[in-house]
Amino acid sequence: MTTRLEKDTMGTVEVPADAYYGAQTQRAVANFPISGLKPHQALVRATLRIKKCAARANMTTGRLDPALGSAIVEAADQALAGEFADQFLVDPFQAGAGTSHNMNVNEVLANRANELLGGQLGDYQRVNPNDHVNMAQSTNDVFPTAMRLAALELAESVNEELDGLAGALRKKAEEFDGILKSGRTHLQDAVPIRLGQEFAAYARAIDNNRDGLLRALPGLRELGIGGTAVGTGLNAEEAFIDLIVEGLAAETAQDLSRSQNLVERMQNMDPFVALSSGLKGTAVNLIRIANDLRLLSSGPRTGLGEINLPPMQPGSSIMPGKVNPVMAEVTDMVCFQVMGCDLTVALAAQAGPLELNVMMPVIAYNLLFSLEILKNCLRQFTRCCVAGISANEGRCRDFLDQSVGLATVLAPSIGYAAAAEVAKESAQSGKSIRQVILERGILSAEALDQVLAPYPLTTPGVHGEK
Repeated sequence: MTTRLEKDTMGTVEVPADAYYGAQTQRAVANFPISGLKPHQALVRATLRIKKCAARANMTTGRLDPALGSAIVEAADQALAGEFADQFLVDPFQAGAGTSHNMNVNEVLANRANELLGGQLGDYQRVNPNDHVNMAQSTNDVFPTAMRLAALELAESVNEELDGLAGALRKKAEEFDGILKSGRTHLQDAVPIRLGQEFAAYARAIDNNRDGLLRALPGLRELGIGGTAVGTGLNAEEAFIDLIVEGLAAETAQDLSRSQNLVERMQNMDPFVALSSGLKGTAVNLIRIANDLRLLSSGPRTGLGEINLPPMQPGSSIMPGKVNPVMAEVTDMVCFQVMGCDLTVALAAQAGPLELNVMMPVIAYNLLFSLEILKNCLRQFTRCCVAGISANEGRCRDFLDQSVGLATVLAPSIGYAAAAEVAKESAQSGKSIRQVILERGILSAEALDQVLAPYPLTTPGVHGEK
């Protein structure tokens, strides 16, 4: 591999001759071969947008030569269109605050801008990564702003997928609304419930999680860009701050605003903690719902078998014909990961001393990773599992007839003591509640059917009271 020699404040560094990045990126690549991962593309896009809008703002204030600024903007647009994607390569686990990531983007844009102006890679005489691409900025305000923009972009997709899942669950709730079954509490027989009511409750829970995520977003829209090193705004004009915020709002189609306290934006990671916590809460509900679906579909002969999940793939390398609830299982695994990422975010958020949280790179990685995998998981869980669920109505009815929970339904009609005797005989003899009632002549078959009508039985009121 041919190389070129670049110089930075620490000395000279060999860089691949055709690389658009430079010396500081090369040092980071050598220093941080930690995970083998690359920065999340949403974070790269967000940083590119910041550099683009900064160049425009600096041209407007008169600090940046229009020819240089226009070349930076063009380079950023090219990168946003997907060019140079392989040039953004600093490991997410890197030096504190994200300096290496910021300089990676600065160097790529500087080299491409120089190239557009007729210069050579590695020659920063016209466009310099620090002096021009990073003008009126610091890693300390660029990186948290990029985190905010990237999180807003991905959160929007997650909310769309949550809407899709809630809609699919509501559709199943309507489809299953007339199917009466045994409820279960403590994993024991309880009073009847409609299968549709169970799915409607799942849908409502997902709606609540989406609303919780939406409540976390306003804090992300208040930007600290322009605060530079410690939030005091050193080397950034007032006009620049307003211009770059306006530019980013237009570029991202987000309702962004300038923070009233730039120092606080540098120190405080609360908006990221709130969003991560919302993701954790969503994960908790998804695990619960996925596990309910696993239980309700268990079998097919020796489990509950009240519903059928779509068969997605063979379930065993040794047991022919076995089909497993794979989409519910992968949902659990993704949600476990999201919950683990939330702990990392919380630990990192409280580890920022004084004017800067230097743990931002690990916050960014875990938060964006959670958003990405949750978005993808929600899409697959909805399409490949929930949308294709069918009900085993006969199985639901069989369990209901056998459930001792029916005794509670009968209490208003025959009295608590008599209902308890019926339940006791049913449990001891193995006969259904219905069978015991009919054999004892407590109610006729017609009267019993009326007492056990699905809708009055599963709505507020005292059905069949004497």
